[in-house]
Amino acid sequence: MGKLLLTGVDGNLGKQAADYLLELVGKDQVIFCGYNPASLEEYKAQGIETHVTNFNVIDGLEEAFAGADKLALISMPFVGKKRQNAHKNVVDAAKKAGVKQVIYTSLVNAADETNPSIEKIDHAYTEAYIKSVGLDFIFLRNSQYAEAMITNYFTFVKMNQPLQNSQGDGKMAYISRKDCAKAVAYALASKDYHEAILNINGAELMTMADFVAYGNAATGNNVTYKAITDEENYAIFDAMGVPRTTDGTFKKDSEAPFSSEGMVTFAQAIRLGKMDSFTDDFKKLTGQDPITVKYMFEHADDFQVGERHSLDA
Repeated sequence: MGKLLLTGVDGNLGKQAADYLLELVGKDQVIFCGYNPASLEEYKAQGIETHVTNFNVIDGLEEAFAGADKLALISMPFVGKKRQNAHKNVVDAAKKAGVKQVIYTSLVNAADETNPSIEKIDHAYTEAYIKSVGLDFIFLRNSQYAEAMITNYFTFVKMNQPLQNSQGDGKMAYISRKDCAKAVAYALASKDYHEAILNINGAELMTMADFVAYGNAATGNNVTYKAITDEENYAIFDAMGVPRTTDGTFKKDSEAPFSSEGMVTFAQAIRLGKMDSFTDDFKKLTGQDPITVKYMFEHADDFQVGERHSLDA
């Protein structure tokens, strides 16, 4: 049997997935890849096969992927044609290297053409491309990271203002990034899923007002939620110095380490009911219940969005 290959171990999601995977399988069964050589050192020291990979160019990828039966492609942190090309390079190299199955971290409702999220365009492209080359697949369509909104909650606590965004009364089954990482590890280790699309959703479908209420109950704060327009949402991120696109400059230690275009169109999709997927696919895959928003707020220090680790702007 070939090895299980995990990409993106230099990122927040990939690093957590690597740790979970090592709880499920032996070190001799895995290959870890990352853009940042320093991120691989701890695994290399354990005798794990590692490769420095740059998905913007296909050269060297086939060799890095050699010997892998399954490959988990952690979606790249930039948006647009550059991401699509990077994902295409990975898929093409995986096919040439004899990889049998690709696990891809996608987005809820990615294939819906009416979903306005700018992020979903790249996910839909990647899913379709994986299918087109004839590889087996598991698409993990993740809900929004709860960590992003927990960090956002505390931003408005410090500002002593209502939490404001343009999600309105739309619903989302917020999930921890830790659980999304766990899903990657279990999908890699599983032999039971083929040509599968799994919705990786949190424990409860809720509005942003519901989310804020959990935060208040756990912390004793009294934040309210105020629905605003998309343009007003952009203005808030502009004032924070958040770049409109991933081609912009990200501030160190930003409380919103994403592009505002991604976040505002995501909020629009939630408002329009395009992100309200709610299944038990996570439990079927892992045998475990997802972490609740209530628990995350009660242990908020462990559930912050963290820094942006991408060195490839």
